[in-house]
Amino acid sequence: MANKVEVKDLLEAGVHFGHLTRKWNPNMAPYIYMERNGIHVINLYKTVAKLDETNEALKKIAASGRKILFVATKKQAKDIVAEKAGNVNMPYITERWPGGMLTNFVTIRKAVKKMASIDRMKKDGTFNTLSKKERLQVDRLRAKLEKNLGSISEMTRLPAALFIVDTMREHIAVKEAQKLNIPIFAMVDTNSDPRPIDFIVPSNDDASKSIEVIMASVTAAIAEGLTERKSEKQSEKEGGDEAKPKEKKAKVAAEEKAPTSEEKAPESKEKTPESEVKAPKKATTAGDDLTKIEGIGPKIAEIFQEAGINTYADLADKSEDDLKGILTESGPRYASKNPGSWPKQAKMAAEGNWDELQEWQDSVKGGIE
Repeated sequence: MANKVEVKDLLEAGVHFGHLTRKWNPNMAPYIYMERNGIHVINLYKTVAKLDETNEALKKIAASGRKILFVATKKQAKDIVAEKAGNVNMPYITERWPGGMLTNFVTIRKAVKKMASIDRMKKDGTFNTLSKKERLQVDRLRAKLEKNLGSISEMTRLPAALFIVDTMREHIAVKEAQKLNIPIFAMVDTNSDPRPIDFIVPSNDDASKSIEVIMASVTAAIAEGLTERKSEKQSEKEGGDEAKPKEKKAKVAAEEKAPTSEEKAPESKEKTPESEVKAPKKATTAGDDLTKIEGIGPKIAEIFQEAGINTYADLADKSEDDLKGILTESGPRYASKNPGSWPKQAKMAAEGNWDELQEWQDSVKGGIE
């Protein structure tokens, strides 16, 4: 992966500084290297390994064309996250987490539409017909909405993942994402609980230098994923135009060479070799991107692939109990997930009904009916 972060870079940025030992969370013990002067020191080798894992997963999500919502409302992280997330055109929350941002997304979208309607009023001249007092009130409302929701105005559906700086401060965001089976990526300090987080980056979440170096690495991986997606689309477009005349010629040639029913008849009486009988035609083994199913993140997709579920058709054939059993075997973190709608979504994806699938996903909360 390009732009790989080294331990030396993290050390210089102070990523290894944790909290006071009396404030630690025992669940962070595997990521703590030592204690010095009453402060825990984070194991940066584990940080690098976890950061690489996080970047790979975020790169895949970005390459699939879905959005990653960044959340950081603490003073030292605000500007950094807004700048880095804005550079890769990803939504972010840096002012205040609006309660119900995910679980009540329909209402949040109404507020965003209200902001758009005020802009239309200003363009078509309706705004000028209001009284001075009314114009002032509308301006204040527009400024308030812009401050709290301006960065998510382009987010028309629930994000594919959340990236959080300081999970203790953003605990409401964590709870909402858990409820909707949205994968959580986060910078986790020694005073935080890593158990609800799907992809953790053990690091100092208080120092601006530490936040900047982690955010730079993460957004670089996202930018790489977006570049891949762009190049794939371009090659598909070019390949599609060139393939059309070739496909037409191949079809004509195949029709000319194809034997008639009379020619086929005597051949059918011949015995087919035993090896050919035992080897029926296999379906394509190329795996599908299961993360396009609402509620399935990169980790769950890996779990299903290990269980032999590689395509949308495979997933559509499974019952809710089958999927629940696979998740339960993978640990308590995944046992709480609700896979009830996944076969239904997978069936739509397998049949190529992407518009119907997106419409369905937008009408429910996180794929839970």
